[in-house]
Amino acid sequence: MIPFLHIGWLTVPTYGLMVAFAMLVSFYVLRADFRRRGIETDAELFIAIPCLAGIVGAKLYHVLESPVDFFAHPWSELFSQFGFAWFGGLLAGFGAFVWLARRERIPLLTMMDAGSPAAALGYGIGRIGCFLSGDGDYGVPTSLPWGMSFPNGLVPTTDRVHPTPIYELIVACGIAWILWRIGAKEIAAAGKKSAGIVFAAYLVLTGIARFLVEFIRINPRSFFGMTNAQAASLASIAVGIILWSQVRGRSSSGGLAAG
Repeated sequence: MIPFLHIGWLTVPTYGLMVAFAMLVSFYVLRADFRRRGIETDAELFIAIPCLAGIVGAKLYHVLESPVDFFAHPWSELFSQFGFAWFGGLLAGFGAFVWLARRERIPLLTMMDAGSPAAALGYGIGRIGCFLSGDGDYGVPTSLPWGMSFPNGLVPTTDRVHPTPIYELIVACGIAWILWRIGAKEIAAAGKKSAGIVFAAYLVLTGIARFLVEFIRINPRSFFGMTNAQAASLASIAVGIILWSQVRGRSSSGGLAAG
């Protein structure tokens, strides 16, 4: 793999490069969603601030998962090129997104709907940064023909393993497309009454995807034989289902009242 690009005297981490590319793509998707929903605000703010908060949150969550390692080598753990926890990034990014929505006085569920396709796609692209740097996000050994080794990665392995970041990119693109189509359908059919349905689908679909991929990842098990990410995924799925049922119930009640 290629953890770093060397351009003359300049050394560019490929992980950071892909995160920047993910932010750029997410910006264009979010701006397009704002336009179709008639939301007048700066998409740049809703990408830059939550993304930066997500990176910090992902790093902090990761180091706090292993406090012994953190206190033994605090600076190297904090500023290493690898070690980012998905759930920590989700929490911090979500918090920043909520804060911005309230500051801009935009209905929260409408804003979460608008941000969901961009978040799904950005996550998938960011995973390619993990793939290029070989930071340990790959899967367990496999004999499948597309298995790969990462001898030059930040966390090297000579075994042929599942390239799980590639799997996650493919699934993330599919989820982003599904969310975009759900959004288009709900905007045309119900408008504000369906606010929250895209976000609910995002929580369920991304939760399922992450729960399943963890079965072939190398993360340690904790809760009932599950990884931390799987436990967080189940929580995401549960919240998404509850939100979906509430939004659908509100839309049905509104339709009956109107009739």
